[in-house]
Amino acid sequence: QVQLVESGGGLVQAGGSLRLSCAASGRTSSTYRMGWFRQAPEKEREFVAAINWSGRNTYYSDSLKGRFTISRDNDKNTVYLQMNSLKPEDTAVYYCACAATINSYYQFLRGYDYWGQGTQVTVSS
Repeated sequence: QVQLVESGGGLVQAGGSLRLSCAASGRTSSTYRMGWFRQAPEKEREFVAAINWSGRNTYYSDSLKGRFTISRDNDKNTVYLQMNSLKPEDTAVYYCACAATINSYYQFLRGYDYWGQGTQVTVSS
């Protein structure tokens, strides 16, 4: 089992920045990949970014590339999502996810085995 706890969400004005953190605990040695997803009200959960545990490979939603950056600190078992130039349409609950098995479904929900509870990000105009 892997437990994930997100933090860093909040209210920010358009154009501002936030850094989300996801602390992993439990069987982190078996972690293959970490990802961030988000879900806006009345919308489906969508892929934001992912990073494999070695950090050699990162993946981004095409629409967010250039504004969001995913990184990880293995010593702290923590993954980060740096979000810059935030827009009101970035308002959503952001979820951290962990894939414990090797797979290529980095942008799909089914590619992940564990999920955090989410952290709210609200961008005001």
